[in-house]
Amino acid sequence: MKKHFTHLKKLKLSVLIFFFIPRLFSQDFTLDQAIETALANNRDIKISKLEVRKAEEAVSEAFGYALPSLDISASFAHFLSKPKMAFPDFEALLTNAAYGILFHENVIPHDESKLMPIQTKLQSFAQTNNYEATAQVTQIIFNSAVFRGIGASQIYLNLSKEQLKAKTSEVVLNVKKAFYGVLLTEELLDITKASLKNAEENLNNLRAYYQQGFASDFEMMQAEVMVENIRPKVFELEELNKDTKNKFKMVLGIPQSDVINVNGKISYEEHLLPDMEDAVETAVKKNFDLSSLKVKIQIDEEFVELDRSEYWPQLAAFGNITYAGSSDDWNFQNYSSTTVGLSLSMNIFNGNRTARKVEQSLIGLRQTEEQINTLKDYIISEVKKTYYNIERVKVQINAVERNVDLAEKAYEIALKRYEEGTGTQLEIKNSNIELHTARTNKLQVVHQYIIAKAELDKLLGQLSDIELQFIKDENK
Repeated sequence: MKKHFTHLKKLKLSVLIFFFIPRLFSQDFTLDQAIETALANNRDIKISKLEVRKAEEAVSEAFGYALPSLDISASFAHFLSKPKMAFPDFEALLTNAAYGILFHENVIPHDESKLMPIQTKLQSFAQTNNYEATAQVTQIIFNSAVFRGIGASQIYLNLSKEQLKAKTSEVVLNVKKAFYGVLLTEELLDITKASLKNAEENLNNLRAYYQQGFASDFEMMQAEVMVENIRPKVFELEELNKDTKNKFKMVLGIPQSDVINVNGKISYEEHLLPDMEDAVETAVKKNFDLSSLKVKIQIDEEFVELDRSEYWPQLAAFGNITYAGSSDDWNFQNYSSTTVGLSLSMNIFNGNRTARKVEQSLIGLRQTEEQINTLKDYIISEVKKTYYNIERVKVQINAVERNVDLAEKAYEIALKRYEEGTGTQLEIKNSNIELHTARTNKLQVVHQYIIAKAELDKLLGQLSDIELQFIKDENK
């Protein structure tokens, strides 16, 4: 029984450790730390990194086609049954030739019966065992596809790097949205808790007045209703904060079971923006998605030329050395041969397949051009919209900051008026609601400004030093 009790205690201890120890060790994230973590863990980023490495290997492969190639081959054959072919009977030919000379020289009398009929018979000219070893060197002298392929592979590497930048920029924006989303819910929760605290303090003060007979039942009910109306909002924001943290973990690529905290604050920091026309021009030049398409169109142009290269001849130099031997009884007769030469090939007609391939590649090129124009129009529109949004929010920020100051003063005045007997609970309730609304509006407006600025940075193709260093490290 005692042993069973000890085992039960250990089991309870294990359960406590499992559920509570993780809570003792939480991870704190600043914005920069969050970006670094997300870039290191994001699967799309990992795929983009591998694509860069793959492109680097493709460049090396393309150069390899222009270098000489050395091929070695060897074979050994043992005939179980030798091949035969129909050939004139050599014995009859030699016999008839010999008798013909003797008859012609009158060495013996002419006798047709001594001549053998000329017929064909199956004969073998192969030996039982044969081997051959060959080494051949080939060097491309002219092949348009090879030279175009080298250029295309380098452009493909540039494309993969631009796509890595685009993916990095996208991840950074998602991290900022998730990071400030957590901060927004936390600060909204703090504002709501402060509003609840104000309502509870007011209720406690009112109870003291009520006990002294200076407050009515109706005023007590109003104060209690105000507290109970705010309390569910606190619960809702607590749940919302948990949800935003879980989404933040997904963006970071860390387990949902991890306990995290965000270190930061939603505060207004004015940024000097370029003129709108300059911003549009910068976006058209530096936007990573647009840059990727501009590189892709270079690849499409190379594909057109690669297909056209099938019209051109191919010239290669080669040299080989062959060592061979044959034998019926493993006593080989060996010999060698050496050859050098040029190989020229050129297609004259292939059913217009090359022309059709070129036309398909040209269509692909035109499709990319249309995609570039469509994306360019979209980016210009988004830059202008985001720019206007930032300017609008900047104007609102001054107003909402002033509203917070006025609401705080109004709430203090409402408390004093009630203490002096010239105010009502309705004034306190309304001023508390207005203070909560003013603080919430200010927080949301500043949050909108931060996110809009982050979106503008992505549109303009701007990355921080940390993010650029990440890309630089991956390209080594």
